[in-house]
Amino acid sequence: MSAVVSTACPYCGVGCGVNVRVQDADERVIQISGDSGHPANRGRLCGKGLALADTVTLEGRLLRPLIGERETDWSTALDEVASRLQQVLDEHGPEAIGFYLSGQMLTEDYYVANKLCKGFIGTANVDTNSRLCMASSVAGHKKAFGSDTVPVRYEDLESADLVVLVGSNLAWCHPVLYQRLREAKAQRPDMRIVVIDPRVTDTVDIADLHLAIAPGSDTLLFNGALHQLRLHAQADYVFLEQHVDGFSEALNAAERMAADPVAVAQACGVSVDALARFYQWFCYTEKTVTVYSQGVNQSTIGTEKVLSIINCHLFTGRIGKPGMGPFSVTGQPNAMGGREVGGLANQLAAHMDFDADSVDRVARFWKAPNIVSKPGLKAVDLFQAVADGRIKFLWIIATNPAVSMPEAARVAEAIASCPTVVVSDCIKDTDTVRLAKIKLPATAWAEKSGTVTNSERCISRQRAFLPAPGEAKPDWWIICEVAKRLGFAEAFSYQHEAEIFREHARLSAFENFGRRDFDLGALAVISELEYQQLPPQRWPLRATKAKQPKELFEDGRFFTANGKARMHPVVNVGCAVSASDAQMLRLNTGRSRDQWHTMTRTALASRLNQYRPEPTLTLSAFDAASRGIAHGDLVQVRSVNGAAILRAEIAEAQRPGQVFAPIHWSDTYSVNAVISALVTANTDPISGQPELKAMPVDVQKWPARWQGFLLTREACDVRPFGYWSRSKTAHGWRYEIAGQQAVTDWSALAKTLLCERRGDQWLAFHEASSGSYRAMCVREGYLQAALIISSGALPERDWLLALFAEPLSNEERLALLAARPLRAQNQTGRCVCSCMQVGEQTIRRAIADGADSVTAIGQCTQAGTQCGSCVPELKRLLHSALSSASQT
Repeated sequence: MSAVVSTACPYCGVGCGVNVRVQDADERVIQISGDSGHPANRGRLCGKGLALADTVTLEGRLLRPLIGERETDWSTALDEVASRLQQVLDEHGPEAIGFYLSGQMLTEDYYVANKLCKGFIGTANVDTNSRLCMASSVAGHKKAFGSDTVPVRYEDLESADLVVLVGSNLAWCHPVLYQRLREAKAQRPDMRIVVIDPRVTDTVDIADLHLAIAPGSDTLLFNGALHQLRLHAQADYVFLEQHVDGFSEALNAAERMAADPVAVAQACGVSVDALARFYQWFCYTEKTVTVYSQGVNQSTIGTEKVLSIINCHLFTGRIGKPGMGPFSVTGQPNAMGGREVGGLANQLAAHMDFDADSVDRVARFWKAPNIVSKPGLKAVDLFQAVADGRIKFLWIIATNPAVSMPEAARVAEAIASCPTVVVSDCIKDTDTVRLAKIKLPATAWAEKSGTVTNSERCISRQRAFLPAPGEAKPDWWIICEVAKRLGFAEAFSYQHEAEIFREHARLSAFENFGRRDFDLGALAVISELEYQQLPPQRWPLRATKAKQPKELFEDGRFFTANGKARMHPVVNVGCAVSASDAQMLRLNTGRSRDQWHTMTRTALASRLNQYRPEPTLTLSAFDAASRGIAHGDLVQVRSVNGAAILRAEIAEAQRPGQVFAPIHWSDTYSVNAVISALVTANTDPISGQPELKAMPVDVQKWPARWQGFLLTREACDVRPFGYWSRSKTAHGWRYEIAGQQAVTDWSALAKTLLCERRGDQWLAFHEASSGSYRAMCVREGYLQAALIISSGALPERDWLLALFAEPLSNEERLALLAARPLRAQNQTGRCVCSCMQVGEQTIRRAIADGADSVTAIGQCTQAGTQCGSCVPELKRLLHSALSSASQT
């Protein structure tokens, strides 16, 4: 027998519904599929979602509370947390206490953490890793609309006539939305898509126009758009007069900055013709949605970038109607839920701020004895306060700031020096967990029950489908137990997450009267059964029986004091480049297609490690050649904050002067590859969001004396090498290694690495003159490990990995020692399609055999037939092969 549980995906802010089929007898996940009834994904899943079953494991789990490295029981651990917190509170006051939360938390977890801190302990030093994701959007929304309101829905993307994607690699970061948009364009070819991004990302594949603007020039571009809208008489003056303040000041600022389109084009680094085409489409297409993400938000002028986009929509009245509006898409599954409960340090709760009326209202509702009356420290400032000793008690929940925060090495040092650090996590060994004094085992995705809210304000139930292992507990339970020990038992006596949700809903409706955007009053009295069965639905959900607007802002009423939106003059064009920085490259950071955050979940799925198995740096051919760097070389990337060693990836489409590195790798999976450690903690003065897109760096070849790789069934210690990265495979581990020092005895080193056992059969080949060494360890006919070292080129890994599946033949042993496959057919090449496990060589053979379209490739190999994220790369491979064939 098996049961199917409907839940929500734990990855990006799209908020896909997932159906999980569990084998009742052994509580084993046997199938993951998209929920066809969920409005966000309608049955689709991306590669990460499809691989979720591979991540539901006890491998690496934190299962018991630890004080130091000593296991203990919950009662002792919670007593210790409460005692230390109370001591800091008594001796130093609430300002010495800080909490750092996560968009991975459920709304109910977030709610009780925020309530305890801001209402009962009396500290507002509560921030979240969502500060790194969408804080600039929050600030822009509040300045323009009077509230953190996202007015657009996913359907609007499909019904728009023009979709403008700004700083958003939708194909990799929000794949299901990308699929919906791609299919909408296929059904309506007249729809236009513009991608505004310094990089040529896979999202450009569906674009009618790509503007590869210079980093940071967004405000200039959209001020120019606003000025052109004015010149082309696209203003909705009736809407402006009735519903918008500040438009004259915003227009004047735009004219001063961007009146000359030729100058704008030159400053943005795009052609005059391309800019004119964009402005023409933008001016004369009413149904326009502007989608923006981290390329806008993660900036020292992120709030102004957001406002420059919103200004254009307010000026034309393109808001509050189907198929139009500004749309912030968030990076985390519950970034929106965290915003709803006040998870950011500059929010109170239920979209209320720190004005006197809101403080009084929340205090009365909570019966809070120590309500805070002013904002606390935002993330960067919070960890600076930890570093200088102002924060003496720090509780980190479900996140890894020792990897993700800018100046990550300094953040790690600060955490290590803090007198008390409590970490609640489901993983036993992360860069941050290692630094904790007290470690509390939390439930993971498969065991968590609560709600999440996606980018379009849709609340979904996340349902547990496995029991909590060991002594793992929900985050809300852990927080409440500490609250009880602090003397707040009455306010934190919840027995079920449904009770927390009901209270959250009641607070949202408390003295609201339609004045606040966020309202769940219709759900304030739902039963536990109704909560368990809660279908996905979008807020606001007011209890009133009066007809509610279908679209937010369709009535032209905003959530400011006078009910009008406000346009703001945007005058900042970004930071000037210093003379010393002018000769350096600009580091842009972001996501890789198949990985997530710091890989604590995705790295468990071997199929997700194949596309990019090690940390990379993408350079232009010009920048690589000028530095003597070839594709596949190891390079050292150095900033004023530190250095990283990455694998060079040369891309023709990469813009000269700029480089790109993924954010995911940590000290757990590679040496010196924490990209955030290179980034200076410069922040937007309004939102507090750090700049992560334009760090000056120097890039030089890392002179490896030798390079190699190790494939093994069992994990081993490769830390002595100058460079290493590791990734999980279907049968064990893959290590990429390199060194600058000569190794005198490879055979002895190999046997040390692989922990030689009695009965192991060793075969090796060593050619000292060429620096080549190849060895294998065989046990009972099966390959246990293979080590390949060279001072030159290395063989592909795919056919060697395949040798672990079956007993080795004599021919295969000889092929391994020769570092050559028996037949070309044995090589699948690097993985292109993670969903269907299809390699590059397989795709190239299909093209050579006559597959002349992406559809034909899919029919031959199944590549691109599932989530579709690899389709842009399939097109590139097809184009390359057909171009080569036409030249022969």
